[in-house]
Amino acid sequence: MELRPILSTLMRHKTAAALIVVEIALTCAILCNALYMISDRVSQIHEVSGVAENELVRVQLTSIGKDADASALTRSDLAALRALPGVKDATVVNQVPFVNSSWNSGVRLINEQERPTLNATNYYTEDHFISTLGLRLVSGREFQPDEYLEYDDVEKSQDGNIAVAIITRKLAEKLYPGKDAVGQVFYSQGDQPTRVVGVVEHLVRPNMRGGPAEREYSIIYPVRPHYNVGGNYLIRTDPGRRAEVLKAAVATLRANGSTRIILQDNTKTMQELREEFYQGPRAMAWLLGAVCVGLLFITALGIVGLASFWVQQRTKQIGVRRALGATRGQILRYFQTENFLLATLGIVLGMLLAYSINQMLMSKYELSRLPLLYLPIGALALWLLGQVAVFWPARRAASVPPAVATRSV
Repeated sequence: MELRPILSTLMRHKTAAALIVVEIALTCAILCNALYMISDRVSQIHEVSGVAENELVRVQLTSIGKDADASALTRSDLAALRALPGVKDATVVNQVPFVNSSWNSGVRLINEQERPTLNATNYYTEDHFISTLGLRLVSGREFQPDEYLEYDDVEKSQDGNIAVAIITRKLAEKLYPGKDAVGQVFYSQGDQPTRVVGVVEHLVRPNMRGGPAEREYSIIYPVRPHYNVGGNYLIRTDPGRRAEVLKAAVATLRANGSTRIILQDNTKTMQELREEFYQGPRAMAWLLGAVCVGLLFITALGIVGLASFWVQQRTKQIGVRRALGATRGQILRYFQTENFLLATLGIVLGMLLAYSINQMLMSKYELSRLPLLYLPIGALALWLLGQVAVFWPARRAASVPPAVATRSV
């Protein structure tokens, strides 16, 4: 099709054409970033945690005052919990997945580094941690009995060194690309190296901060916490007995120590913790989806309105072209090509604007870089939207009879 008549017509209607181009550009920019943010939120919601979520319950408590021997009471608590009917295993830990706080530290590959290589979360654990959470060890081994330290001893020591650790696969791939992580060392707790003795497949950071890989930068240390360190007891049971075991665990802990308070709001199944933790991302995904639909609807209305206006303004011109032999298909393609040119210009500007918006979001809200894949997705959506929106006005234009040119003289 000859483009010169189309370009000539657009130059005579610069304001209307510019408004459509700007509308499509804004829609493209917002749509690309919104789709990426929706995808990021959905991937978070369905992310693998690495723990046996459907078998775990959490009881959190806090002490009233100071306990003379919190470690001994913790061991008594765990023995009582493991003896409950239906309990497969139980452990105490300083933090649990799906909460809004996290115990973190910088990780260095050499001690002299001025800045850490990355930031990782620290799980302080006792002997039953891996079996209770259902973690999968993919290489190396679990901790040996003589490698465990008491939390209070580590806190009181001047160096705070911990000799060994187990890390996640994502962390191992980041720290030691192309190498076997087992046997490698890093620096985080003190000035002495920590040797990696095992790698687990998955274990998420409690607050899930960062990108998909960073959310699994987790380190497991053989440091036995007591109930005053986070106050988290995790109990593994059959999925159908979680409510029963949770109730029995609360009663057992209350009976085992009168100087402690059970935090009922934080005493739940792991699935409930996950559901509540992702309420915000889930709501954000729905909100962004509604914004996308609304923007596309408004843009479609704009295209329909402008095309209808141009059809009305060009009725005589269309009739003349029909009288000179233009077919209905040619008239239809004329308006569709015109819309395609406007949409393409708007999409090009929108892609540049989308990149700029993404840079701003990266600097202010810890969003990662917009993958290039989302730019053609947004472009394709707007091209299709433009062609669908202009179809009915274009069809009406194609229905203008040649006699209109004669009657309009």
